[in-house]
Amino acid sequence: MDVEILKDLIYEIRKQKTERQNIELKSCFDGFPKKIYDTLSSFSNQDQGGIIIFGITDKPNFDICGVYDPEVVQKKIMENCNQMTPQVRALITICEIEGKFVVAAEIPSVEKALRPVYYSGVGRLKGSYLRVGDADELMSEYEIYSYEAFRKRSRDDLRIVDNSTIEKFDNDILDRYLYLIKQNKSNLMTNVSDASILDLMGITDLGKPTLAGLMVFSRFPQTFFPQFSITAVSVPGTQIGDLGENGERFIDNERIQGPIQNMIEDAVAFVKKNIKTMTIIGDDGKRHDKTEYPIVAVREAILNALVHRDYSIYTENTPISIEIYRDRMEIKSPGGLYGNFTVDALGKSRPDTRNIALASILEIMKITENRYSGIPTIYKAFKDANLPVPEFKVQRGEFIVVFRNGISLNENNIDKKDIKKAIIEFCKVPRSREELIRFTGKTRYYTMSVLIKPLIDEGIIKLTNPDKLKSKEQRFYS
Repeated sequence: MDVEILKDLIYEIRKQKTERQNIELKSCFDGFPKKIYDTLSSFSNQDQGGIIIFGITDKPNFDICGVYDPEVVQKKIMENCNQMTPQVRALITICEIEGKFVVAAEIPSVEKALRPVYYSGVGRLKGSYLRVGDADELMSEYEIYSYEAFRKRSRDDLRIVDNSTIEKFDNDILDRYLYLIKQNKSNLMTNVSDASILDLMGITDLGKPTLAGLMVFSRFPQTFFPQFSITAVSVPGTQIGDLGENGERFIDNERIQGPIQNMIEDAVAFVKKNIKTMTIIGDDGKRHDKTEYPIVAVREAILNALVHRDYSIYTENTPISIEIYRDRMEIKSPGGLYGNFTVDALGKSRPDTRNIALASILEIMKITENRYSGIPTIYKAFKDANLPVPEFKVQRGEFIVVFRNGISLNENNIDKKDIKKAIIEFCKVPRSREELIRFTGKTRYYTMSVLIKPLIDEGIIKLTNPDKLKSKEQRFYS
């Protein structure tokens, strides 16, 4: 890192009085910290890497205290990096500020196929960390497994369901599938028995049902996996716990079960029942219904959740959830993005597929196209409906889709104090100026100067690009 860039970064940190998702401060005035392996691990395991700055105190003052010996500190950093698996290759920068030396260690991100990076002294389970806000948190066993599953190309959708039999499959659905696959692959399936086709396509393994086969062809897969289902709720307010006029916690509450194709249709029906529909008379004089959220986008999001969720033993107790609030809808599915894919790449490039056999079965049955068109379809549907851009995020092994209906805080008659609380919650995902203005329902000046700037000055709201305050790419996050 260039020395001047480091100085500017330190100035910005001291001004905002806060650490960040990718910045950790260590005082290092009277000795080297007892441990930094948790931060070395967490920064290595996140896509943007991170920077550890030695010689600055953290809360509350963020003073420059300097390091006790720059040369020794540099050696200690490298010693700690060498105790990580795989070894961390830090880039060291030393600069002098106010007559005191500060040392910065840039920790590069490690490609996902090599993660998790962990402290060798305690092993993978106790030495693997994730960065959550400005803190380092120990990875769960599942989070560690998710990296290993990708590295080993584990196929959880092909695991055998020992206590089930093919006799429990719905013969009508199975016959339709066999008819379609023989049509689609007529040259390949000539003189191949039905039993062999099922084995070849991952529906059975030596005659035993696989999980992929069970989830599509069983009359009721939840007999074996009760939580491979969907929980759907409609809430009267903007968060769980808000009560309606009569003290009700939920307007509607349903558990959706059955094979995947049934769950898709039942979940879409639940959403239709619980969102608003406007009747519009078009220029052609005909009546048109416009739903609160584009149904084509809702269906794609639910389909993606069912096809791409994690079906490993670690998530057997976690259903997909649909939560409909007054201002938004959230669809949550177990398992983050699979492989080397990132949220920023969604809809722009071809991702790895977690459940290849399951996706293939549903493609043949014409339930999904399996052409990676789902995310672009969602974006286009919301753009055409003039609604806020859909949000996609990953939090602690969970993939979350957020649809907003455009209701602003101004329409909710929220006072200034509550608006700021709502903005902080809204900015858990980085937001543009335009998104903030739409969200508050206020003018640009009032939103940015009266509401956002004080939160930035207090260090509550942070900038993704603090060096270029007026950048069009600037995002604000809490």
